[in-house]
Amino acid sequence: MAIATPEGYRALDEASVPAHLAALPSIRARLGGRPEVWRVREVGDGNLNLVFLVDGPEGSVCVKQALPYVRLVGESWPLGLERARFEWEALLVEHRLAPGRVPEPLHFDPKLYAIVMERLAPHIIMRRGTIAATVYPRFAEQIAAFLAQTLYFTSDLGMRAAERKKLLERFAPNVELCKITEDLIFTDPYMVHERNRWTSPQLDDAARAIREDLPLKRAVALLKLKFLCEPQALIHGDLHTGSIMVTADDTRVIDPEFAFAGPIGFDVGKLLGNLLLAYASQPGHETRPGERADYRAWLLVTLEEVWNGFERRFVELWRTRPEGDAFPIAHFGGPDGARALEASRREYLRRIFVDSLGYAGTSMIRRTLGLAHNADMETIADPDRRAACERRNLLLARELIVEAERFPDIAAVADRARIVLRG
Repeated sequence: MAIATPEGYRALDEASVPAHLAALPSIRARLGGRPEVWRVREVGDGNLNLVFLVDGPEGSVCVKQALPYVRLVGESWPLGLERARFEWEALLVEHRLAPGRVPEPLHFDPKLYAIVMERLAPHIIMRRGTIAATVYPRFAEQIAAFLAQTLYFTSDLGMRAAERKKLLERFAPNVELCKITEDLIFTDPYMVHERNRWTSPQLDDAARAIREDLPLKRAVALLKLKFLCEPQALIHGDLHTGSIMVTADDTRVIDPEFAFAGPIGFDVGKLLGNLLLAYASQPGHETRPGERADYRAWLLVTLEEVWNGFERRFVELWRTRPEGDAFPIAHFGGPDGARALEASRREYLRRIFVDSLGYAGTSMIRRTLGLAHNADMETIADPDRRAACERRNLLLARELIVEAERFPDIAAVADRARIVLRG
């Protein structure tokens, strides 16, 4: 059965993209020359959308178009096109709050649900870099700044309540993408579900243990509840190493179509979880034992620097830019007020840290037992070696979810990863 689409919508292809862009004067000028000489390549390798890279004599752009279904699955899983509008709106917000950390948004077509944006080159998807054991010296600093700036300035700490309510209203209808997260991260991996898959039979017992682990399931249910009902900030919603493009000097965040107002720890934790998953996968990519020891050490240093950099910048913004209606300075008058406010900041960041560890663990589990896996593990050809890495990954993930409160800081998480993920 054909999927119904709005009037005027059509899926673009390499042949039709030039005519679409030629009708946009600013984009045509950016590319230069005649449309007939533009080079178009469809490169989408994600789960949902079409992605085209377009090169002209003077410049280049990237075109991303929503399909009316989940590309990973096909037309049997219809999906609304409005997600492209949410991505466009999120890009505008992120570009304003963290300039230079996302591709420049150039144009949105409301009929084709297509975004034209800056083409990033010579950037690559970070996940490909972690598989190849590539070091990115400025990644931690730059991604920490992105997280702090986008999350602080869309929270009640950095944004007036009236404006924030308008922001919440804009992104609240992004229910279909939220539902994907709710199901694929917090529900499906903990039950028998046709969408689940794992390295079988090697991990059959581990998958069964996860499904029968009531303390774990209770902790995950609480994390899901927080995801459902705590709109702390405008979050990217899918921030992992597959949604980041990098060079040695530059970090850009892409694909914010899952954006909505949710818990700050979800964005931070999903990224931390993907760094830990990359760490767990490294022994599976070695041609001789221990050859990636230095790279594994870099990943854990990066893990610590991401959290510490985020925390430091977030608190600095809170101290210097208290522009929201939460924790007003006047409320903390008197000789002990400054100390009380600082204690409140510590408590707030501690809660985000604990949330982040839990969300890191859920991301690690879903990428091992759920529908969409990470290439970090999937590209390990030997299923026994892959399963050994994945099993250790599951063990640490459970600790991060169930025992998050016992970790005093990110250094303790890194220390525990060295032990549990030893390979």
